[in-house]
Amino acid sequence: MPGNDLVIDVRGLTKSFGRKTVVRDLDMQVRRGEIFGFLGPNGSGKTTSIRMLCGLLRPDSGAGLCLGYDIIAQSERIKPHVGYMTQRFSLYEDLTVLENLRFAARLYGLKSPEADVQGALERYGLTPFSRHLAGNLSGGWKQRLSLAECTLHRPRLLLLDEPTAGVDPGARRDFWDQVHGLAAEGVTALISTHYMDEAERCHRLAYIAYGDVLASGTAQDLVSGSGLFTWSVSAARPDADLHGLGEALKREPGVDQVVIFGNALHVSGLDESGLEAAVAAHRTEAFVWTRTGPGLEEAFINLMRGARLE
Repeated sequence: MPGNDLVIDVRGLTKSFGRKTVVRDLDMQVRRGEIFGFLGPNGSGKTTSIRMLCGLLRPDSGAGLCLGYDIIAQSERIKPHVGYMTQRFSLYEDLTVLENLRFAARLYGLKSPEADVQGALERYGLTPFSRHLAGNLSGGWKQRLSLAECTLHRPRLLLLDEPTAGVDPGARRDFWDQVHGLAAEGVTALISTHYMDEAERCHRLAYIAYGDVLASGTAQDLVSGSGLFTWSVSAARPDADLHGLGEALKREPGVDQVVIFGNALHVSGLDESGLEAAVAAHRTEAFVWTRTGPGLEEAFINLMRGARLE
């Protein structure tokens, strides 16, 4: 479990590029050992927010601390304690795994570089691949190598910018197990992701759109605070037209969203009585209707709808 001491405490961070405000009045507190996730569409300000929080990017206004240092006046003192992993593999593909880590160890100025490199190889299961060229690794193993490199200097804060994009589900799960292991040791992680299952593995989340934080809290907080009521509907027989039903429900007053989940539809609305009336109009023996709770995806879709209306 994350500790209670704040690693990040910032208020009112704002950043514009030209005439476009990318992040507006960001307030954020993150505790030691916490995995804090950022979700939002492309261009929403996730990466800009993460970089401002740790002093990698200077805000136009606002102030705060990261790791006890002022993010503006003392940003250079923050950087040695940060590990940064980008979405795109950024190590040298024409060097071996071992050569990449040894090179990084020299850049970090580690006191025991060879011992630290060997420790990283063992921790992340890279020892059998130490003589392989980095460019020949699969996406999942490149991801492990990137995580090994950005934690080689034992940072107190990790910045992970969509680190599992394009990686298979098994490798994604292994990656998250590693991140949770680091968090248990007191390392704080800021992670941007598009995957809802990954968002649910964060201790807390912030959803950002159009430069604003629309909501923040635990996944349970965001779902319970959505105000949505939801039905799940599936086909009861082979000739049932689930797609047609979904299209018809979208036109009903009282239905705010219809989301496909495999062989079922999740039908949600903010007005419980209006939703019940819409469902009643389409209940036939061709479908199985089950009252359920909304999920994280429905909560975020609802947040986006509200943001577009403002």
